[in-house]
Parts: sequence; structure tokens; C-alpha cells
Amino acid sequence: MGLFGGKAKPKTARPVVRVEKVVVPSKPRPNPITNKSYASSRNLTPSNTLSPRPPTSRPKSTSPYPSSSDERRLDRKRKAAMSTPRDSPAFGNDSESEEEDGDPFRKRIRHNHGRPVDHNRKLRHKLAFTDDVRRPPIIHGADMASRATKCPPISGAKDSEVPIEVQYPSRCARERYELVWQKDKIDAVKDILAIVESVAETYLSEEESKVFIDHNTSYRRQMERAASEKYRDVQAFRAALDNYNTRLSELVENGTIAKHLDRIHHLPSSLVSLILTQVYDRTVAPKVELLTKYNAGSDNVYGELLHPFVTKILVEQTKMTSDQVFVDLGSGVGNVVLQAALEVGCRSYGCEMMENACNLADAQVKEFRSRCMLWGVAPGRVHLERGDFRTNAKILDKLKEADVILVNNKAFTSTLNDALINMFLDLKKGCKIISLKSFVHDNKTAINDVATSILDVEYFRYHENWVSWTGSEGEYYISTRK
Repeated sequence: MGLFGGKAKPKTARPVVRVEKVVVPSKPRPNPITNKSYASSRNLTPSNTLSPRPPTSRPKSTSPYPSSSDERRLDRKRKAAMSTPRDSPAFGNDSESEEEDGDPFRKRIRHNHGRPVDHNRKLRHKLAFTDDVRRPPIIHGADMASRATKCPPISGAKDSEVPIEVQYPSRCARERYELVWQKDKIDAVKDILAIVESVAETYLSEEESKVFIDHNTSYRRQMERAASEKYRDVQAFRAALDNYNTRLSELVENGTIAKHLDRIHHLPSSLVSLILTQVYDRTVAPKVELLTKYNAGSDNVYGELLHPFVTKILVEQTKMTSDQVFVDLGSGVGNVVLQAALEVGCRSYGCEMMENACNLADAQVKEFRSRCMLWGVAPGRVHLERGDFRTNAKILDKLKEADVILVNNKAFTSTLNDALINMFLDLKKGCKIISLKSFVHDNKTAINDVATSILDVEYFRYHENWVSWTGSEGEYYISTRK
């Protein structure tokens, strides 16, 4: 009988399975990567070795918010099919066992100050330290994650303890958060811990920062301990946050923050990444699925260069300064345009023709300007254009002034890449063009002869998790207008 009284199936002969052993040869280990230069003669000339500098990862317990060099930040990769992952509630994470290397104060002491000083860069935002309290129209954390958005309060929090506020290093009104948690939503605790750390690292002297991020008794340490698995103490967290807010407000009022901003001329990449991620999480991430709506096989394919890659090419390789001009041809949601304006302080332009990307870019620019004021910093001028960069009058005019141009031409058709070469004829001497495909090839065509005659091209490799469309390494090129 079959199961539950059903008829049994007739028995059939058992099939004979033949097993063969196949030896799969192991893959050869790759050779060390070196840069190559495409000279006008089309011969390859070796250049200096690209020295990969792997990101310094922080222990997870002391990584409240992923920075540009953080493993969690790279895992996110801004894939167009997913929003920002937040995989566990902050209250209940055990941070008591963190190692000494995770101490933000020790990390601040080790901070690399070898970057060339751009004395023309003025960081203090003119409107952020006036007599009146400013209220920039930011999207608050509580607008994204709250009880009103169906997020449950964190364990142990009473209704009256859920709303909180955090002070930024400016005379702007505080940002509102709620102590709630839900996957893929903004995590108030992690955001606040990251804000405290960035304030201490960027806006204060070593002595002034101790009370904020010292490993033993600082405000940040008190918050970490209160949110740990061992304690889960909401009242202690709120008390430490109140003390932080009070002390930072005092430093803003007595002019300490503004004076320190006047003495420095660049922002650390970790703060740049934090500000840009705050902007992205409040504007693009909730609607990121819109970026998947494009025609496959066309020039309108979406992909992003992530923060560490942009820092590498703009700061380390092309060495941009605040008195220069950056142009992004095919700027998407504006990520690189905003990063150039914030990290370098230069005039930054972009052009995009995909409607959904343009709409999200406009939302980012609005939030970006408000958040820069909130952080008390002045970015470079940002201007985004809609339409085809081949015919946009504003972009064609700015290309003549450009010092650095980015073209993410990984998925561009050959027709569009050829059109770009003709556009490059009007570039000024010394202008740098970063691209994901080379504009100079070995094939003998008229357009390639033009590219060969006007461009010197260097070849580089980008690291894993530096672009949104793959976790693998890849190649990119920096072409210089002769």
C-alpha cells in the first residue's frame, strides 16, 4: 500500500550510476600587479607599482557606523537591489571585550596627517556659527526609524525614554532620533556613537577629546557600556548622551569648535564617509529599487564607485585641491560629485540622463547641503545637470575648465566612448580623465589615432569591494590631456 492508503507505484529497475573521477587543476596564483602606461607610440612602459593599502578594519564592537575603510561599509556595496543592511540591534551587542586597538582615542593619535595641506580650503560653514540657532531642513533619524514607522522600541525602553536628540558641532538645532530598532532601518545607537567619535577626532584637540572618546570613562564609552549585552541600561545611555550634548554645546558657544575648524584644512575620510552615508541612507536607500529600472544593453546602466575608490583617485592620485574643477560625466545619484565637493572642497559638476537617478540626486543635494551646515563644514559648490552630457551646454562649457573628469564608461557602447574622445579635444592641457575603460587601444582606427595623439594613459587596478557591481578587483585608467 502507498502512503495514507494510496496505491503503490510499480517497482522499476534501479538505474545504474556511473561515477568518473575528474582531476581539476588548481588555479595559478596571480602575479603582482604593476601599473602600465600607454604612451603615444602605443608601446607599454612600466611605471611605479601600485601600492595597495588595505583598509584598516576596526573591531566590530567599536565600529558603530561603517566608515569608508570599514568592512561592513564595503559589504554594503550600495547594490541597486538592496538597502542599507543593519543586521542587529545596538542594545545587546557586547562591547565589553573590545581590544585596545579599537580605542578611538588611540586611533586618533595614530591618525595619518601626511596629506598635503590645501591652505586655500576654508572648512568653517559661514552660517553654522552665527548668533541665531539654525534649523537646516534635514531628514531626521526619527523620520526614518520610529514608532510611527512601525519600528518597535529597543528592549527595556519606556515610552518616555524612546525620543532622544543629538548635538552636532555647530549652532544648529539637534537631530531627533528614537531608540527603536528594525532591520534595514537607521540604528540610532550606532549613528550616535559614530557622531561622537567623529566630533572628537575632527573638531577637538587631543586633550579636549578625552572626555568624549577616552577608552575608559568617556561619554562614548559610557554609551557603549550601557548598550552592551551585559548592561542594557537605557537610562545610563540617555544620561551619557545628555552629558555629551551639554559639553559639546558649551564648546560651540565658547568658540572652541569654530576656532578649531579655522585651523584645519581637510576632513578625515572617515567623517566624509559618515556624512555621505547619512545623506544616502535618508534619500537614496529607501528608494534604491528605482535604480534597477533601466534598459539592459544600453548606455543607461547604473553602477557606483564607492568612497574608498573615490578617495584614492581624487585625493591620492590626482591630488585635487579646493581651487580646481571636477566633472562627472554620467553622475548617477551624485555620490562622487558630493564626495569631491566635501572631501576636496572643489567646484563639482555632474550630468545624468536617467530620470530616476536624477530625482534621487536632487534629493541628495538638498540633504547634503543641510547636513554640511549641521556638521559646521563648508563644501565646494555643487551643480548637477539633467540630460545628455554630449549636448548639455553647461557641461560642455565646464569641461574646458575641468582639472579632473570621471567617466564610469564600464558599460558604455563604443559609439559613446568614441564621442567622448572628440569631446576631449577641447580639454585643457594636464586635465586628468579617470575611466573604467581605456580610450586608447591597439586597433588602427581614425578615432583611436585621435585618442593616441591627445592622451597619455596610465593603467591601475582597483581593490575588491570598491565598486557596486562586483566584489572583485578590476582595472581603471587615468588619462592625461597632452
